[in-house]
Amino acid sequence: MNKITRRQAMGTTAGALTALGLAGVTAHAAAADSRTPLPAGTVDEVYQGRRIQITPGGGGHHGGHHSPGLPTVRIDGRELHVMRNADGTWISVVNHYETFSDPASLARAAVRELQGAPLLPLAPTGGTA
Repeated sequence: MNKITRRQAMGTTAGALTALGLAGVTAHAAAADSRTPLPAGTVDEVYQGRRIQITPGGGGHHGGHHSPGLPTVRIDGRELHVMRNADGTWISVVNHYETFSDPASLARAAVRELQGAPLLPLAPTGGTA
């Protein structure tokens, strides 16, 4: 009559799942520690299946001589034109009627607004080539 009770089975299962969860968290933390840290202000993440990359300080097409200091924001490798308002908030060409507190929030909103569509480059303005 060594039958296990439902309570004992649930307790054993909960203990095993807790141990597996802790092992997973520990492995993830170890993997994160082994990666090279990104420079301050840099973002490289996947949001809703789209890759968002943000690098600080004007290395991009729109962040060059016209607007030094603006970060380069890319969605799936394509540059998202961003602008900083006088009050410190951010807007983009994808959603320029709503302001965001930082470029990462702005990029995530652009991903949501695109609804899976690719980000298209801005058409050049001004003179002819």
